[in-house]
Amino acid sequence: MKIILCIKQVPETSSVRIDEQTGAIVREGVENIVNPLDLYAIEVALQLKETHGGHVTAVSMGPKHTGKAVREALAMGCDAGILISDGKLAGSDTYATSYALSSAIARLAPFDLIITGERATDGDTGQVGPGIASFLRLPLSTYTSRIVSLDAGYATVERLIENGYETLRLPLPCLLTVVKEIAHPRLPTLRGKQRARRTELTVWTADDLKLDESRVGLQGSPTRVVKVEKPQVARKGKILDVAKVGVREAARELADFLAERNLL
Repeated sequence: MKIILCIKQVPETSSVRIDEQTGAIVREGVENIVNPLDLYAIEVALQLKETHGGHVTAVSMGPKHTGKAVREALAMGCDAGILISDGKLAGSDTYATSYALSSAIARLAPFDLIITGERATDGDTGQVGPGIASFLRLPLSTYTSRIVSLDAGYATVERLIENGYETLRLPLPCLLTVVKEIAHPRLPTLRGKQRARRTELTVWTADDLKLDESRVGLQGSPTRVVKVEKPQVARKGKILDVAKVGVREAARELADFLAERNLL
């Protein structure tokens, strides 16, 4: 079984900053980690490899330092890593990112499964997995909570929906985006970390993938951040000193306050 695993490197939650001019997330000079929700995708891919045999390739797109995230996937047990890195891709939105990733994955065909996390914690859209499936014209299961079986060229899965679970039977190859309950991510082993350091990553540029430059980067991104503003948190309160105004007056003011807000 050949599995393609899409992962992303994101800023550590407390380090997220937005460039107010471009509306893009600032990725340079901040602490970056593997998208926490992608760890579940890595785990389920490795479990499938252990059960059915095969090969898992981790693919990520981003600046050169994104290679660190790919190496972490290798340390956990993935067999190969590919980094898509090119200044021409900077500022890509979910559409442009899906286009670039799908072009890279098409070069890796044939394959049986593509697995991604539910969403990335920086953009929080959950659009890239479905976008890849759309570009590659593949069957899709989002919010996959369990892989029931893989047999006779089909994947039977359960997906989480608002009022319970839905069972789908998809022809292979297909794409699955997975939620947390599908697995418990393992930790990289020392031997895995040593192997990851020795493994040479394959790096592809926009030219290598023959990408249409009008469809990547800021110019190829139909999503536009028009304005970025920081919310102003201001709490104004009034302190009633019961010793000065008296219990009766304090109670009356409190009742009026609650009544004005339809809380009484």
